[in-house]
Formats: sequence, structure tokens, C-alpha cells
Amino acid sequence: MTPYEKLTHCYEQVRARTDLVPQIALVLGSGLGDYANGIKQECVIDYSEIDGFPMSTVEGHKGRFVFGYVDEVPVVIMQGRVHYYEGYDIKDVVLPARLMGMLGAKVLFLTNASGGINKAFHAGDFMIVTDHIASFVPNPLIGKNIDELGTRFPDMSEVYNKRLVNIIRETAEDDGIKVQSGVYLQLTGPSFETPAEIRMARTLGADAVGMSTAVEAIAANHMGLKVCAISCVCNLAAGMNETPLTHAEVQEAADRAAPLFKMLITHSIENISDELLTKGI
Repeated sequence: MTPYEKLTHCYEQVRARTDLVPQIALVLGSGLGDYANGIKQECVIDYSEIDGFPMSTVEGHKGRFVFGYVDEVPVVIMQGRVHYYEGYDIKDVVLPARLMGMLGAKVLFLTNASGGINKAFHAGDFMIVTDHIASFVPNPLIGKNIDELGTRFPDMSEVYNKRLVNIIRETAEDDGIKVQSGVYLQLTGPSFETPAEIRMARTLGADAVGMSTAVEAIAANHMGLKVCAISCVCNLAAGMNETPLTHAEVQEAADRAAPLFKMLITHSIENISDELLTKGI
């Protein structure tokens, strides 16, 4: 089965369960897993119910799609993403993002937990992603191009849509939430970075580092979705503090930041939808 055949196979199974057409697709990172529980739900589909769909194995990632409404905005939400470090082919890692685009989403809204590299950042900061570095992970577009989705050589000069970035920034200002902005660098994981790797990342111009997001953004941009992303800086990266990094620490910091993060996401979705309806993005 080709990647496109696998994608359409998953699409047909989801469409057999719901006819809701999402306007915005939201991927929930660490600490945000229960966000979908607070929306008006129309349909919930566990990944295990979709033949051929990759399964999330990370603790705290539930592994299901939630279709419903944030206020009046139709959305599809991923409660738990899959990562390259879980052993999946990179095309399986981005299959969910492509599927949500095929289901009708115009915007892919990515969230994640990250390590702060920028020395001006603090644990608990929110960073609006303005660009990324994905040179250390396999490009999801390698191999035969899926012409049904996009061109062979897609432009990547504005992966993170500037109008969406501005909407999120203005939303944060209205809500009184301090936000940073910067470049996100994706590494493979699952090990955390060494201090030398963090120094390298800072030299390359990265402000935060993590193990997801960039490849999903590449695949979404390839098929014409508008992309935005917010990263919760859950810890300072290796070499910037004296204590070893743990997943529990990241999860704890993400949980503490969750209430403000949820408010920012909800109001950003509402404002992005208004912009889509009035002007198009």
C-alpha cells in the first residue's frame, strides 16, 4: 500500500464515522491532553479503531481524534501525536496531519512542549513558532511525491503563516499572557540533548528544541494548509541548569502552564476562525 493509498484508507474509515468538516485541526502536546474534554464533542475515534493508523505510545498521550466545536468553530483535535522516536516511518508520523487536511481543515494548529535554548527564556514561557530547523530529522517528503497533495519542491519560506502568528500574538496581548517568539529545532529524541548539542542549536539560531512539530508542519505546508504553532517551554535545555532533565519534569511544567495555554488556544482558534470567515487566510 502506497502512502497515499494508506492515507485514503484511513480517510474512508473516519468519514464512515463522522461527516463533520473541521475548519481547524489542533494537535495537543504534553500537558494539553485533556483540552479536548472541555469542548462540545460530536465524535471520538480512537486511533486503534483506524486500520493502518500509527499508535501513540507516550505516557500522557491518549491516542484519539476528537471532532467537535470550540465555541462555534468546527475542529478536529489530536489527543496525542506519534513521534519518529517511537519507531515509525516518518511518513506515518505525518499521516495524521495529512489526514486532518484531507478531512477539510484549512489550518493546522500545532502545540508542543520544548526545552528553552534562548537565554532570555524561562520555564513556563509560551513561544510562538515563527520558523523551524528540521535538518536533523528525515524530511517527510522524501520518496515519490504524492502529486494529489502537493508539488515536488514546495516553498518553505513561510511555513508558519505570518497572519496566524500575528493573530496569536494579538490574542495573547488581549488575554494578558506573555509570549515569546522564535525558531524551533526538531531533533529525533528520545534522549534529551547534550550540552554540546544545545550550544550547537543556539549557534544555528534555535530558540527552543523538541522532538515533534517541524515534520508535521512541512507535510501540512506541502498540501496547502496554513500552519501555526505554540511551544510551551517546559524546562531550560541541557547545560543551562544543574539538574538532569526528565520527562516527569517536562510533564509537570506543562501541567502547570496548561490553564493559560488552554485559554490562549481557545481564543486564538476563535480569532483565527473569524479571520478565515471574513478575509480568508
